[in-house]
Order: sequence, then structure tokens, then C-alpha cells
Amino acid sequence: MNVRTLPEPRSGQHFFHPAPGYMTGFGNGFETEALPGALPVGRNSPQRCPYGLYAEQLSGSPFTAPRTTNERSWLYRIRPTVTHWNRFSKIDARLWRTAPAPEVEIAPAPLRWDPLPLPAEPLSFIEGIHTMTTAGDAGAQAGMGAHVYLATRSMRDEYFYNADGEMLVVPQEGRLRFATEFGIIDVEPGEICVIPRGVKIRVELLDGPARGYVCENYGGAFTLPERGPIGANCMANQRDFLTPVAAYEDRDVASTLMMKWGGTMWATEIAHSPLDVVAWHGNYAPYKYDLRKYSPIGPILFDHADPSIFTVLTSPSDTPGTANIDFVIFADRWLVAENTFRPPWYHMNVMSEFMGLVYGVYDAKTSGGFRPGGASLHNTMLPHGPDIDAFEAASNGDLKPHKHEGTLAFMFETRFPQKVSRFAAESPTLQDGYADYGRRLNRYFEPLTP
Repeated sequence: MNVRTLPEPRSGQHFFHPAPGYMTGFGNGFETEALPGALPVGRNSPQRCPYGLYAEQLSGSPFTAPRTTNERSWLYRIRPTVTHWNRFSKIDARLWRTAPAPEVEIAPAPLRWDPLPLPAEPLSFIEGIHTMTTAGDAGAQAGMGAHVYLATRSMRDEYFYNADGEMLVVPQEGRLRFATEFGIIDVEPGEICVIPRGVKIRVELLDGPARGYVCENYGGAFTLPERGPIGANCMANQRDFLTPVAAYEDRDVASTLMMKWGGTMWATEIAHSPLDVVAWHGNYAPYKYDLRKYSPIGPILFDHADPSIFTVLTSPSDTPGTANIDFVIFADRWLVAENTFRPPWYHMNVMSEFMGLVYGVYDAKTSGGFRPGGASLHNTMLPHGPDIDAFEAASNGDLKPHKHEGTLAFMFETRFPQKVSRFAAESPTLQDGYADYGRRLNRYFEPLTP
């Protein structure tokens, strides 16, 4: 074996691949290098790594997890993470909360919020995270947090990683660039980005101020749902998921590294960028997906199918068939069922549902109160369903084939009851009287007329 002599230590260089590039597939074993020959061949941790790099493994699962759920990547970096380290100090978490967070008690009722306005003050993506609900227990690795982010500035020489959970980001306004250890990901409204637990990032704004949603997943990593009798095709296809190619920064500059650990925000000062991975291989990495490529299925004769047919990603729990989190979307699709009430039916559910609207109109709420950038919460065993306008239109309309288009709503659904944060409970965007929408429905009962 050829042994590479370690180069002399050097500093002050700056090298970065600015244009994002991607590899296709969900959960694949990828390999990528930003410099030719940077990936060791035939072994993970050679005595001497090419280019004088350090080998470091990032594990997203226990070492002994079954092969189908085992997640890890090998990173070949300029400095290992222990070098991107210093003594951390606790910093203000602002409005970011972590379960369990029983801040307030409010009466059980459906809740809905108007869009949070973009502030005039400069806020980075991390500073602008506003927790709406929390569920479960991050320390027990179960449950989730539902957040809205408001960002008005890019992160500059600031880096962050989340040790409590992976983050599913749903942009609603403005494009974002995620500079990560693994490469660069650009996302826009209509797309999502998933950042695994422990992956360092810097978030930049590409179009000015930005708003969107974050699902912080404390439990099992998001994966594709099983299709069951649906078979091999439709829903989200593996080939449409994109993972970034290797890109790195070699920058010796005063920087801040922040992390969220145990529900607390910590920060330290370091002397260089931690995004210094020159090559990597494995299956534990950030990725993006264009929700407009989702291939929906639905009833083609009668009845309204369960919303589980629109699941994009799922975080499994220890109970088969009961998700820690399901990420479900309601996007463009044809409605063709005959003699059927086509919107979602009225129901109560053991799961709790946090919903957001990226653009368009959600077909169960057509009265105008559910706006893009807004949110709603229908908690465990609380009644919900279409508002009066949606009910009247669906009950009396002509049931010809209709394409529901120009819309994208989503749901973070979890097995745990969701606790509303103090911020969300006291926000002026909370709609007063939303819980009364069901009382506006008319009585039509006629005992003598079937």
C-alpha cells in the first residue's frame, strides 16, 4: 500500500464549491469527493488518509442496529469535530422550546393561527425559530416539535447542529441555502430539506426574508412509508430524493458554533469553519425532495380515502402501524369519486395534527381563514372537519371530475398530544373563535324524509 506523507500544517486557505450538485436516491450508500482521490479505497480508516485528512464516523443509529435501519457515514475532513470545539456556554434559546415543555394550560379546542409577520429586526434561521407545539420527550427520543421560522439575515461565520433531533424544513416564502458538512442544498417553497441529527449547517437567504415550518423529530429517523397493496410505484419515489455532493470550506476565521443539546442552546467560539469535509461515503446525510413530484393516489369510484395515502415520510415508533410522526401533504390531484363527500370527513383521532399551508387553498377550509404561512392544531381526540363553505359546496356541487390544483398543504401528525407553547398561546395571530366554526353548520335533520 502506498503511504502518503502527512503535509506540513497550513492555514488561511479558502476553498468552497458554491454551486450545489446532487446524487439521486433515498437511503442509498453514497460516495463523493471534492478532490480526486480523497476517498480511501477498500477501507474506512487508513493509517494515513489522502491529502492529510482525518477520518471521522458520524452515526445516526446504534452500531448494532439491523442493516436495514443502520445509518452512518464516514467523513474525511481537514480537522475532526473535536478540533471544532471549545468550552460551551449556555445562550438564550429565544422562542425555541423542546418537549416536555408544559408552559401553559389551555382549554382543549381546535386552534388556528394567521401567518406570523416577518420582523424588521435581523434574525438568522436559528434565531427566528418560533415553537408552536411540542409533543413527547426529546430525552426519551420520542415525539416532535412544530416550529415556524422567520429569517431576515443569512448566517455569517455562524454554524449550528441539533443533537436533540433531525429537522424537516418546509419553506413557505423565500429560498434557503443549507451549507452543510456534506455539501450544499438549495430549497424553495414546494420543496423540503431534511437535516439529520448532529449535522452541522449554516443557513443563507437567497431571496431576502424567508418564512416556513420546521418539524423537529426526536424519534426514529424519517423514512419512506411502506406502500402495502399499492405496490411498487406512486407516492414518493426514491429516485426523486437528492443528496448533496461533497463540498468543503478551508477557512481560518473567527466563527461561532452553536448546538442544541438536551433542550438547551449552547455556543462556543472556534477559529475555523467546521464545514471542512472534503469527501464522504455512507447513508447518513442531509437530503431534499420536491413535493411537486409526489405521485398521489386516491379513490376512483366512491368514498374518501384516509389521509395516510398522502404520507411522504414517516418516523416509525415501537408500535407497528402507529407513527412517531407522519409527514403528509395535500397537493394537486384529481377528485373523481361519485356519490361521495369529497373533502375530508368529520372525525376525531388518537393522533394529533399540526397543519400548515405553503400556497393555495386547503379543500377542507375554504372560508378564507387558513392562509399560506398560517397553521392549525387539531389535537388528540378533538373534533374537526370541513368548515361550512366547504361542506355546502361539497354537498351540493356537481360531482364531475375536478382537479384540485395550485395548492400545497401539509400535516405533521404524531401519536403524542401536542402541548401549545406560551408564544403560540399568547400570539396575536391566534384566531379568536376558530373553535366555533363547527357551530356554524346548519341543521338539516328531517326524521320523515330519508
